[in-house]
Amino acid sequence: MPIKEGFIQVTGGKVWYQIHDQQTNNAPVLILHGGPGSSHWSLQGLQELANTRPVILYDQLGCGHSDRPNDKSLWNLDRFIEEVRHLKEGLGLTEFHILGHSWGTTLAAAYYLKYPQGVQSIIFSSPCLSAPIWAEDQQRNLQKLPLEVQHTIRECEVNGNTDSEAYKKATKIFNDNFVCKLPESDRPAFLKEGAKFRNSEVYNIMWGASEFHVAGNLKDFDCTKELHKIDVPTLYTCGRFDEATPESTEYFSNLTSNSKLHIFENSAHMPYIEEPEVYLEVMRKFLS
Repeated sequence: MPIKEGFIQVTGGKVWYQIHDQQTNNAPVLILHGGPGSSHWSLQGLQELANTRPVILYDQLGCGHSDRPNDKSLWNLDRFIEEVRHLKEGLGLTEFHILGHSWGTTLAAAYYLKYPQGVQSIIFSSPCLSAPIWAEDQQRNLQKLPLEVQHTIRECEVNGNTDSEAYKKATKIFNDNFVCKLPESDRPAFLKEGAKFRNSEVYNIMWGASEFHVAGNLKDFDCTKELHKIDVPTLYTCGRFDEATPESTEYFSNLTSNSKLHIFENSAHMPYIEEPEVYLEVMRKFLS
């Protein structure tokens, strides 16, 4: 399919984008990846949606193929909202759809609530729309793990040993249960390659040292009282075993009048990797 790549100037540097277009003449879907400080890399399979409408993948500033400025003041939600606006204007988008995953749903909601013009629909994939609710959910998820894993995680965090091997092993057990349930041998090769595109500084400043305790500048983010303002068609999805829990995802959906909910029964936080064919089918149905 025709692919277009380039860079757009935003506050702090340039961000890389890639457009997949099968000439459908439909308004494109803009993909907002997770993190903060991750990249489009794990979401590259979403280019397959281009047979429904053009797909715009991009790396947020600080990660992936985009610039990595050495300015900690850039890592805040307001600047990322403006980044999306700059991307929209730079690409000349008048109408478009948004698909956000994880932190990308935080950004999608915050962007829409400030700049709703032109947004035709929103997909909140494994949503994080309230940092306090997310933190509460992770404490409940931790309680589902073996006691020794819980103890290791809590002890390392209290003592500031989150760089230790013990903490990394315990975190991997959490991730294997609530982030991606596929065995290592069944995960696509490109998934491991994505590590080099991340920026841990962005993650640490905005979120914190771990998924479990929100200590960064997003710790008070909560847009649940504004979800009723979203009046475009909206789809909420998550995995049955997702760290973005089905209970919270359903709660967010119930606060949004024109919304639908889909749970991927065999997935955790990465259904686009764990159940790719089903995920793409659900996305295509909604986007068409």
